[in-house]
Amino acid sequence: VQLQASGGGLVQAGGSLRLSCKASGSTFSSYAMGWFRQAPGKEREIVASITWRGGVPYVEDFVKGRFIISRDISKNSLYLQVHSLKPEDTAVYFCAAGSRIGSRGLEGITNWGQGTQVTVSS
Repeated sequence: VQLQASGGGLVQAGGSLRLSCKASGSTFSSYAMGWFRQAPGKEREIVASITWRGGVPYVEDFVKGRFIISRDISKNSLYLQVHSLKPEDTAVYFCAAGSRIGSRGLEGITNWGQGTQVTVSS
């Protein structure tokens, strides 16, 4: 499975973006997927996860109410709608495929996308 993330950009605080992740290659209907982010000087952290077949979302508390994860099986695509952006949301956002969703979100990572930069100005 190859993952291609897009949709990042420069946005003012309070703005919105829609990140997309297109999957290609072998079918991955049994996978779970998710979005991570990594800010400069910080570790990569999980933002949201979703079961691929059932579409059950899991959003981390620190972005709950602002970020929405979804997927479109027919388009082999994963999305992250981000609203009410804050400067602290500035990071490179990565999509990933994994084998399960555990207590810490998406686990058993098998594939990473290349990342898309989100920059929020104050």
